[in-house]
Amino acid sequence: MSIMNICVQLLYGTAGKEIVTRPCAQLGSSHSDSLDVSQEKIVIINRYGEKLVGVLHEAGSKDLVVLCHGFRSSKESRTLLSLADALTSENISIFRFDFSGNGESEGTFEYGNYYKEVDDLRDVILHFKKHKRDTHAIAGHSKGGNVVILYASMHHDISKVINLSGRFNLERGIGDRFGNDYMERINRHGFIDVEDKTGRIIYRVTKESLMDRLKTDMHSACLSIDPNCRVLTVHGANDDVVPSEDALEFDKYISNHELHIIERANHRYASHQLELAAIVLKFIKSR
Repeated sequence: MSIMNICVQLLYGTAGKEIVTRPCAQLGSSHSDSLDVSQEKIVIINRYGEKLVGVLHEAGSKDLVVLCHGFRSSKESRTLLSLADALTSENISIFRFDFSGNGESEGTFEYGNYYKEVDDLRDVILHFKKHKRDTHAIAGHSKGGNVVILYASMHHDISKVINLSGRFNLERGIGDRFGNDYMERINRHGFIDVEDKTGRIIYRVTKESLMDRLKTDMHSACLSIDPNCRVLTVHGANDDVVPSEDALEFDKYISNHELHIIERANHRYASHQLELAAIVLKFIKSR
């Protein structure tokens, strides 16, 4: 397979864009060597002046599918890489990137932050539009599923949206992560520090960021999606992070919606990557 050793980094900001060509480390790939798919690392400056780092897989199509990762994940998540393989094998070019504060991208990680990530996705789509490339579909896993639904509710320029294991009820799951007394603790201290098993602080939840999540209304977002926009929701029946009942809520409120529940699949589709890829591919290629 042809993988580029020279990466073109396209820097885009509100004041304009700058194109910089520089050598960079060769990117690894899980694709078969028989596929002629090149990968370029691309940096896009978002509206907040932060560098968003992504990888463009050129597989033959001019239109792109943009892939969005989940909470505390990155563009290197197994679910996104598996989808990237499946899509590029069908000559569909894709772009996967790190939201600000995650992975290689600049910015500070914050809990909540749904609409900031919508802004990041918007800046990615506008970047490629300036380079005469349209985004055919957007797909997001877990929290990324929420982001693509919110995007479709605000910007009516995408014809296909793919929500993989997104959460409909954003009030649910917080107590499981932080303890049922989380509101009392955050009101007392103003924040909650989340630690790993060794006691190291991995991130801080501020009251502002917690309220950002609690005020994000997925019900209203679903009702605001253009009826001409086709939405696919896929969920694992054995999801232990986001219950599969949430998928039924998306199906209830999105007018132009297709739902697939994958039996025995967990949140990351660990043993069901091929089934997930087949469902997503069929949806993207359909008219």
